Amino acid sequence: MATTNPLQFIQQVRAETAKIVWPTRREVVLTSVMVFIMASLVGIFFALVDLAIRSGLTGVLAFFGTN
Repeated sequence: MATTNPLQFIQQVRAETAKIVWPTRREVVLTSVMVFIMASLVGIFFALVDLAIRSGLTGVLAFFGTN
């Protein structure tokens, strides 16, 4: 494995850092809104699934006469 001296390492880090493309403000806002919407939809979905399972289980237990 080749070793690099600290100066070469810093130069390589600066070269890689120069390649970073930061998102625009519009992209950040848009993706944040999309994440919020998807998280809300998933939360609603699981709340409905929980409600259905709870209702079904309550119905089954009531059918067999267990309190």
